[in-house]
This record gives sequence, structure tokens and C-alpha cells, in this order.
Amino acid sequence: MEQFNGIIKRYREVIALLCEPSVLADPERTLKLTKESKTLEPMVTAIEAVNAADERIRQAKELLADADMRELAHAELAEAQQERDAAWNTLQELSRPKDPRDERAVIVEIRAGTGGEESALFAADLYRMYAMFAENHGLTIEPLFENETELGGFKEISFLVNGDGAWSRFRFESGVHRVQRVPETESGGRIHTSAATVAVLPEADPVEVDIRPEDLKIDTYRSSGAGGQHINKTESAIRITHLPTGLVVECQDERSQYKNKDKAMRVLRSRLLEQKQAEQQTAIASDRQAQVGSGDRSERIRTYNFPQGRVTDHRIGLTLYQLPAILNGGLEPLVDALLTADRTDQLKGKQI
Repeated sequence: MEQFNGIIKRYREVIALLCEPSVLADPERTLKLTKESKTLEPMVTAIEAVNAADERIRQAKELLADADMRELAHAELAEAQQERDAAWNTLQELSRPKDPRDERAVIVEIRAGTGGEESALFAADLYRMYAMFAENHGLTIEPLFENETELGGFKEISFLVNGDGAWSRFRFESGVHRVQRVPETESGGRIHTSAATVAVLPEADPVEVDIRPEDLKIDTYRSSGAGGQHINKTESAIRITHLPTGLVVECQDERSQYKNKDKAMRVLRSRLLEQKQAEQQTAIASDRQAQVGSGDRSERIRTYNFPQGRVTDHRIGLTLYQLPAILNGGLEPLVDALLTADRTDQLKGKQI
């Protein structure tokens, strides 16, 4: 545990600095130190829990020498060891290098797939699920583009997820999501199978992708959907076509044409970065299993079965009979299991 003493020392230094008037007078430094303290605090709590458990283990071992206390000591030792293992696992998890992509916004794109109107309604269900999941974790949703159907579904919807840890919580959602249920449009009560695709992209830094102005075709048009008279009179919506790749990005959420262009460029950069990384991964990966957690959108990753109330993640073979809770934003059991599987694969040397 000596290797963690420096963390406790630094945490105490940061807390002391945050009490100094000279530091509080510097908003930028205060913000930096506050962020550092929030990062260190859970680690310090875990370290102290390990130390407390170690002391309980030491005391329990001493009691083993007393015949009258031996049974109680064995029970105390087992409980203390269990607490220590849990605290140690938490500490190890907190000590892992942080994925730098977690400091960026995440772009989520949902598109209706096979199934017509039912798939569009399912896309709307997925959007609602993600919005509630984000809210549960203090993340914010910023709409980018939506193509809504008459029944309230989405042929396509894209949005930004802002907040620390957004990538880790959403990274495994890329792929084909399948739903099995009786659609609202079905009069005969038959169960239909429909699908929607989800793409999750960490927002690209401008320096990561070189986009030349001459490679862009930019069109403006009138936004569609809710918004009153302004929507019909102002050509504020933006469509950007990247000519070398044929990628097309649209944004109509803002009333300002400039803001829509800025958002569309953010999405375009992220798509181009994803395309570049996908090409690199394809060239390197020789094992199909290496793409289990990569977010390959061509694979079916999850099935939502309404008649049985179950959700199955096909990548890790996990089935949960918690469909209503999951659709109401309770994705934690699935996300946690996927993170665990990913870390296990990394320890085995697999590329995830």
C-alpha cells in the first residue's frame, strides 16, 4: 500500500490549497484543483477502506490465539477479508489510466432500420432510453438533427452527449439493436421483428482530421418539424457533403445558420475520424472476435423482447429480464457487464 501514500498526501495538499484566499482568487486554478480533488477523493476513500480492513484482519488474527474467541475471530477475519477484497478491487479500478476520450463529447446517431414505421418508433424508444440514462449520470443531451415520422418515431436522430465519462458509458451501444414486439400499427396482434442502428462517435479534435474547404459542398434549406413560423421562413438548416468520401451531415436544431454549420462540422470531423480508425483496425485485426466490443455497426448486438420482458446482449451472452427498467434508462447492468468483459479481454491481450 506504500505506492498509494503519495495519493493521500497530494489529496491533502489540494484540499489545503483550496482553502487559501490566494488560490480562491484565481478561478482557473480553483477549477483545476477542484477537478483534481474530485478525481482523488474516491481513490483516497478506497485506500482508507483497504487500510481499515487490514487493521481488522490484523486484530482478528491476534484473536485466533485465544481459544474462547477463535470462532468469533474466524468470522471477523472472513468478513474483514471480504471488505478488503472489495475495497482493493475498487482501488485498482480507480487507478487504471483514464481513457482520454472520456473528456470529449460523444455523438450518438440512431437510424431506423428494417421494419418500416415500427423501426422508427423503436428508434424513438432508444433515444428516450439514452436520454434518461444520460440524465441519471449527470450527462447532458444536445440535439443535432432529427427526421420525425407522423406517428412520433424517428427515421434518424442524432445528438451530443456532454459530460465526463460519456464515452465509457456509451461506447458499447454501437451496432444493430433488434426489437421483438406487437407494433402499434399491427391490428392482428402478431409479433414483429424490427431493428435500428446506433453509432457512437467520440467527438474529434480539429487537429485530428484535416478537412479542406474545397472538399466541402455546403447547402442550406428550411428546417422541418416543430418550431412555429420561424421554421418555415428561415433557411437555417445546414447540409454538408464531404466530396472525397461522400459523407453527408445535416443539422437543423439551431435557429442560427452559423451554429448549425458548427455542429455539422463537429459531426463530420467525428465521422471522418471513425472512418480513419476503422480502416486502421481492419488492416490490423485478424481475429473477428477482436471486434466484439469495437462498435461494428454491421453486427446485431442486442435484442429487446417485449413478450418475454427480456433484453439479451449477444456479445457477452447476457440476458436480463428487466426490459421496462432498461428502457427507462436503467442500462447500468448491461454497461457494467460489458466493461468487465472488455477489461478481461484486455488482460488476455485481445484488441477490443
